[in-house]
Amino acid sequence: MLLTVLLQAAAGASLAKLGGAIGAGLAVIGAGIGIGKIGGSAMEAIGRQPSAIGDIRTSMIIMAALVEGTALFGIVVCFLVIFQ
Repeated sequence: MLLTVLLQAAAGASLAKLGGAIGAGLAVIGAGIGIGKIGGSAMEAIGRQPSAIGDIRTSMIIMAALVEGTALFGIVVCFLVIFQ
């Protein structure tokens, strides 16, 4: 049912544009979930071993940056599909 509604909404646009828009949305959702899991795990680790807060924080920031970079790459690819 949802697919038919989306296809009717995209009747004037190509399916590539619809796929690019859905892909960009999924990339953002995936990045949000990934960064949330990284933050939650880091807080648990800090709670278990407070003396290692500096190392845990550094690792958390690096991993969050990598997840965000991957999501940004996915969004750029989706926007290239949409606008070409």
